[in-house]
Amino acid sequence: MKVLGIGLVVLALVAAILPMFTDCQSQGKAIELANGKTIPMKCHWTGVGELALAVPLIGVGAVMTTGRRKETLRSLSMLGALLGVMVILLPAKLIGVCANPDMICNSIMRPALIFTGVLITAGSLLGLVMSRGELASVPVDK
Repeated sequence: MKVLGIGLVVLALVAAILPMFTDCQSQGKAIELANGKTIPMKCHWTGVGELALAVPLIGVGAVMTTGRRKETLRSLSMLGALLGVMVILLPAKLIGVCANPDMICNSIMRPALIFTGVLITAGSLLGLVMSRGELASVPVDK
């Protein structure tokens, strides 16, 4: 479970840091209003949301590396899977990214975050199976 916890921490860091370099604002692009002011595009807000999801996910991974009880690992795995699904839903459905397919957020950020969310969810579900003791070849502390 230590390897799984460390993996979740690394994936959470990817979900937190990746949008900082692949949103439109990091490329100097923003929406210009009629009065001349600029506001961030919605891919920026997806990045902020991903950062908010990464913080508890880092905590889940950190506690998973030290946790020994099956019940604790089971609960952390369920929470990790839920957060992984949210990592997928933010760029895909909830907030989204820019509509222009040529933007960096559409070509790099969105697919990378969806892939990271899938890995987080799959790793957490693996942890859930391992905590239930259904994988006989993987030792789990009682």
